[in-house]
Amino acid sequence: MNPAVSKAVDEVRAAFPDSEVRVREEADGGAVVLVEDVDPGAQYQQRSTWIGFRITFQYPYSDVYPHFVRGDLARGDGGPLGEAMTVTAFEDRPAVQISRRSNNLNPAIDTAVIKLHKVLTWLRSR
Repeated sequence: MNPAVSKAVDEVRAAFPDSEVRVREEADGGAVVLVEDVDPGAQYQQRSTWIGFRITFQYPYSDVYPHFVRGDLARGDGGPLGEAMTVTAFEDRPAVQISRRSNNLNPAIDTAVIKLHKVLTWLRSR
C-alpha cells in the first residue's frame, strides 16, 4: 500500500473507532476498505450496514468512488432506493452501489474519510 493510501486508511480507522475496518491491499498500491456496522439512517429497514470502497493507487489525485453498502438495503416505507443507487456486487458480496462522484476534486482537502462522511450524510438524507 502506498503511503498516501495507508494514511487514508488510518484516517478512516480513527474516524470510525467503534467499527471494524477491514483492508485488503491491492498489488498496485491501492486498497479495498470495508467499514462494518455503520448506521445508514432511520428511513431504512436495516439499521446497520457495511460500507466499502476502493482507494486507488492514484490517491489523493483520484476520487474515492463509488461506495457500496449491503445488497439488501431497503427503505422502511417500501419505496425505491432512488437515484444514484444500483444493485450490484462488491468484493463478492451482494451490494448497492452509491454513485456520488466528486466534481472539482481538490486533493488537498477531499480526503477518503471526508468523502466517506459525505456519502453517509447523503445516504441518511434520502
